[in-house]
Amino acid sequence: MSAAGLRALVTGGASGIGLAVAEALRADGAQVAVLDRAEDGPAGFTYVRADVTDDAAVRRAVDAAVEALGGLDVLVNNAGIGAQGTVETNPDDEWHLVYDVNVLGMVRVTRAALPALRQSSQAAIVNTSSIAATAGLPNRALYSATKGAVAALTRAMAADHLAEGIRVNAVNPGTADTPWVRRLLDTAPDPAAELAALEARQPHGRLVSAAEVAAAVLYLASPAAGSTTGAALAVDGGMDALRLRPRS
Repeated sequence: MSAAGLRALVTGGASGIGLAVAEALRADGAQVAVLDRAEDGPAGFTYVRADVTDDAAVRRAVDAAVEALGGLDVLVNNAGIGAQGTVETNPDDEWHLVYDVNVLGMVRVTRAALPALRQSSQAAIVNTSSIAATAGLPNRALYSATKGAVAALTRAMAADHLAEGIRVNAVNPGTADTPWVRRLLDTAPDPAAELAALEARQPHGRLVSAAEVAAAVLYLASPAAGSTTGAALAVDGGMDALRLRPRS
C-alpha cells in the first residue's frame, strides 16, 4: 500500500512543500519528476521546466515527464504563489496573475496529464489548497479566493473523473514553514513577533512543517487511500476545526 513503483509528477517541486513532497514520494519508492519554473531542478529527480501560466510550455513539460517516467500514476498540483492584501489593496493585474498561477495553472497541468493518468490503474491527483480555503484570514483576500477555488475545483474534478478510475483530493496546510513564509517574516517590522503571532494562531502552537504536508500528500497519492476521493485533508494543527480556550 506504499507508493513503490508509482510514477509521479510534482509541480512547484523545486523548493518548499513541493520539494518535500517529491522527496517523500521518492523515499517511498516512487519515480518522481519535478515541474518548476526555476532554472535548475533539485538533484536526483527528472526535471522539466515550465511556467504554469504558459499552456504550450506546460504541455511540452508534462509530455517530457511522462516519456521519462514511462507513464504517469500520480499528479501533485502544488505550484502556486502567495498574495497579501484586502479587496481594496490588490490591483486587478495581481488578481489575474494569482488566479492564473494558483487556479488556471492547476487546470493546465491536469489537462495535459489526464491522457497519461487514464492509462494508470492507480491514478491519483492531489491538489495543494490551504487553511485559507476554509477559514477567514486577515489580509489574505486574494490568496484565500484562489484557494477556495482550488477546494471547489478538487471536488468537481473528483466527480468528473471517478468513473475513469482517477481519484482527486486536496491537502489544506496551515501556515507552513516555507521559503515564502520566511520571506514574509523578513519584511515584517518585528519578524520575531510576527512569527510568534503566526505560531500562536495554530492550536498546536507552531508552524506546520513541509514534511508533515508531504506525509499527507503521500497518503492521498498512495493505494492506501483507494477509497478516498473528493476530500480535503487538513494539516493545520487544528486551526480550522478546533476552538480551544486561551492558554493560561
